[in-house]
Amino acid sequence: MSEHLLSFLMGSGVGAILALTGAGGGILAVPLLMFGLHMSLVQAAPVGLLAVGMASAVGAVLGLREGVVRYRAAAIIGLTGMAVAPLGVQLAHELPSTPLTIVFSFVLAWVALRSWRQSRMSAAAVATAHPTALARCEICEFDPAYGRLKLAAPCVLALAGMGALSGLLSGLLGVGGGFVIVPMMASISNVPMKGVVATSLAVITLVSVGGLAGAVSKGAVDWSIAIPFTVGAMIALLAGRYLGKRLAGAHLHQAFSATAGAVALLLLLRGLGLLGL
Repeated sequence: MSEHLLSFLMGSGVGAILALTGAGGGILAVPLLMFGLHMSLVQAAPVGLLAVGMASAVGAVLGLREGVVRYRAAAIIGLTGMAVAPLGVQLAHELPSTPLTIVFSFVLAWVALRSWRQSRMSAAAVATAHPTALARCEICEFDPAYGRLKLAAPCVLALAGMGALSGLLSGLLGVGGGFVIVPMMASISNVPMKGVVATSLAVITLVSVGGLAGAVSKGAVDWSIAIPFTVGAMIALLAGRYLGKRLAGAHLHQAFSATAGAVALLLLLRGLGLLGL
């Protein structure tokens, strides 16, 4: 199988995961490239970032059409993330590959654990017919009547901090940051989850631009791999939206969690030099 076709197929897998699991699913893009095409983390990161950024842009546009993107919050988080992302790219090129791979494995393990716990909570809520409501500290208050967040100073600072963290991870590890933005925004605001996810996708689009620009400036993007990978992700994402509405549920997220956990273990073993893949 040619390298270009394999890249397209792996990108399709990432797009399908994004369609079925939502924000955060794109974190598997970089490990797929590392194991499937034997790329280093620094080589795989910008390719994964391009694919996840483009796929997120599609979701963000659809969210804007539905009027659920909180665009002022997205601008604060996204612009801060864009400013910090080049720093992450710089660190990725200066730090040794081994510790970066180990750090990525722990980040992925955290995502897997969080997804598993959420799926169990959702399943329990459905079984008892009492949806769980997590206590929230509403630093950013959403007014449904006007469809806007009240951007007081504490809210702006919280959103900017969120953007800085997602931007750093974006440049450093090639991840969009949805797994950071979604839980953090949900915990500090009363924005409905549909709006949180749509806003997260808009942010990922902006932050990906910052991280990708930093990688392009260093000549670190392998376009022969990046283009087919991204095209595959876009096609699969659009096709998977219809399938996702039928298959979405706790068991699907548990399957994603188990897969992410297994990949995290493989990454850790690779980082420790115990796996030659």
